[in-house]
Amino acid sequence: MAATGARRPVPLAIAGLVLIAVLAVVAFQAPSIFGGATYHAEFGEAAGLQADDRVTVAGVEVGRVTSVELAGDHVDVAFRVDDAWVGDRTSASIEIATLLGSKYLALDPQGDQELDPGTTIPRDRTISPFDVVEAFNGLSGTIDQIDTNQLADSLRTLSDTFKDTPDDVRGTLDGLSRLSTTISSRDQQIRQLLAGARNLSSILAERRGDFDELLSDGNLLLSELQRRKDAIDRLLDGTRLLSQQLSGLVADNSDQLRPTLETLDRVTEVLQRHQDDLADTLKNEAVFVRLFTNAVGNGRWFDNYICGLLPIPTIGPLNPGGC
Repeated sequence: MAATGARRPVPLAIAGLVLIAVLAVVAFQAPSIFGGATYHAEFGEAAGLQADDRVTVAGVEVGRVTSVELAGDHVDVAFRVDDAWVGDRTSASIEIATLLGSKYLALDPQGDQELDPGTTIPRDRTISPFDVVEAFNGLSGTIDQIDTNQLADSLRTLSDTFKDTPDDVRGTLDGLSRLSTTISSRDQQIRQLLAGARNLSSILAERRGDFDELLSDGNLLLSELQRRKDAIDRLLDGTRLLSQQLSGLVADNSDQLRPTLETLDRVTEVLQRHQDDLADTLKNEAVFVRLFTNAVGNGRWFDNYICGLLPIPTIGPLNPGGC
């Protein structure tokens, strides 16, 4: 017969499995319950958006991008939103944060129902920005492929062909011809300029992280300077108030302070007048203190020497000096 209170392994095992399942569900759902919700959006291209970039609503940061992954013919962007309402007709766009190419994800919450985290924002409600770096690269490549001399000859021939047309048409063609001639004469400089712009934009794109960090540190420096400015302002205000209080104190106690200051001035004048006497006194006192210390420094008696108190005669080698 089993003892009373004996453990039953099967019910305990079932209860343990149920508890583990509940904890697993809570662990997976805890971020959605306690730390906001994760949503997904489809974009035609990433446009430089990266994980940990900001997510904003009306210019206010409400979360961060968690991942940017290629999903077939589109890019899947996962982002987390904390303490912000996201509607079922919400649109998303990748915006340019700085001229150096930093991006952020902007949301425009719309709709009557809250967006289900399992529902992805489709591509028809997402917008990707135009990349400035790619624009410079494309422009430079296009210019490289244009034969500016042939273009100038073509426009010049077209102008000669229409030379008997009305003045407006002829003037337009003449202007195009002169413009093409100018572009042709400056072809090498334009190519160098565009090549330099392309190199600069590429370098800025490669050093995007460094520039972002530099701008962030600059913001911290300006914030610290602003805080120090506030501290200095408070210090100056306190100094001004202290000055006012001291001025009021002196004004209220002028009758008592005037005699005290006058007496102090007379004492200072006396000390100044007898400065040499005080110096001599201190110098002579040093001799007295030394001799007094020698007399009383050997115990509870005085060491002294008295010469000539008794008439002791000089006897041979004894008392040769008379004392």
